[in-house]
Amino acid sequence: MAAPPPSGGPGRLGRYLVGAFFLAPALFMLGVWMVYPAVYTIIRSFFGPTGFVGHWVGFANYKTLFTTSTLTTAIKNNAIWVAVVPAMVTAVGLVFAVLTERIRWAVAFKTAVFLPMAISAFATGVTWRIMYQQDPGLGAINALGKTISGAFSPAGVLSTALPSTPSLQSSAGALVLKTPTHPGGVALLGLTGIAPDQVPKSSVQAVKPAPKPGDVVGTVWRDFKPGGGKAGVVETGELGLPGVTVELRSAAGKTIQSTKSKSDGTFDFAKVPAGTYTTAIGAQTFAKPFGGFAWLGPNLIVPSLLIAYIWIWAGFAMVVIGAGLAAMPRDVLEAARTDGANEWQTFRRVTVPLLMPVLSVVFITMIINVLKVFDIVYALAPESEYAKANVIALAMYFTAFQGAGNFGVGSAIAVFLFLLVIPVLALNVRRFRREA
Repeated sequence: MAAPPPSGGPGRLGRYLVGAFFLAPALFMLGVWMVYPAVYTIIRSFFGPTGFVGHWVGFANYKTLFTTSTLTTAIKNNAIWVAVVPAMVTAVGLVFAVLTERIRWAVAFKTAVFLPMAISAFATGVTWRIMYQQDPGLGAINALGKTISGAFSPAGVLSTALPSTPSLQSSAGALVLKTPTHPGGVALLGLTGIAPDQVPKSSVQAVKPAPKPGDVVGTVWRDFKPGGGKAGVVETGELGLPGVTVELRSAAGKTIQSTKSKSDGTFDFAKVPAGTYTTAIGAQTFAKPFGGFAWLGPNLIVPSLLIAYIWIWAGFAMVVIGAGLAAMPRDVLEAARTDGANEWQTFRRVTVPLLMPVLSVVFITMIINVLKVFDIVYALAPESEYAKANVIALAMYFTAFQGAGNFGVGSAIAVFLFLLVIPVLALNVRRFRREA
């Protein structure tokens, strides 16, 4: 028989009332901010864009989700996000967590990797938008690309130059002098369209060389004289162009010799056998500098968004997985090494299986996050590329609150997103109960 409550203490009803008193504010806020908006949105999704009265449309708004190109693009993009981001964030976080256990400056490394979590996704989007600028002089990503490209495919010394006379014709990127030449001849290769700051600093007054028996000589120069001049004629005040690749080609178009022009623009092909030849300025002279990738263009906007988002959340994954690593029994790892397992085998067959509960937490959390991703897409993608970068949450915002505002379709998108999240939440709750 249960003992009666202590004298003066609250009875069962009193305890319930006390509990209800403390829970009432939370229940009220939950109802106002969660339950009521959810129920209202579900009901609103069955009505037209302007209101409830006389605007019942049934499932027409849901049909619009799968028949409008903008909305189907958003659904496809969200599928890409779900397929790529959770796996990549988990993998990168795992690698970072393992690395932090093996380096001396682990604290500094963790701080640097986790730092993006300290700022908002909107601010991160603005930062990455600057880094993604196509001009290598403005965008850090393309500036790095320009450095790498310059090592393997350097820009030509005269990337903007043009022929000054019709006798120079473009052919496969090179400029070929139409007038044939023979040993003892002089080839004049005048160029224009060269800004003063693009003229090599070592340039001096251009010189027309005297003919040499058995040689083909010539000049490459900036065929422009301030105040006027005659095209195709080397004049006082016109500068030679050093470092230009000049080729001597046979009548069949095969390169026989190649040389570089001097400071005064002159060049000399020595001991040329008798015959007919053409001279040309090599295509590498006009190679364009690296102009940068259009990271925010229609072809790369989605991968660019994914990279920025993974950069943000890699720190979160690293911290969570690092906590799991710290709690892992070390005797199991030592036993595996004692049995002859190398580091990779220990990592793949011991560390990863033991971390699987932690990895699943990170993975499921990221699935929920990417299903409702909004702010970084809104901040990073240019307005002209919203159609290509669209995701479900962004589509809901633009549909309901931009332009005329179709709250019926916007509510249907919100309900659809809610339905997508429910299975993931149910899986997470089930996992928590199983581990409890």
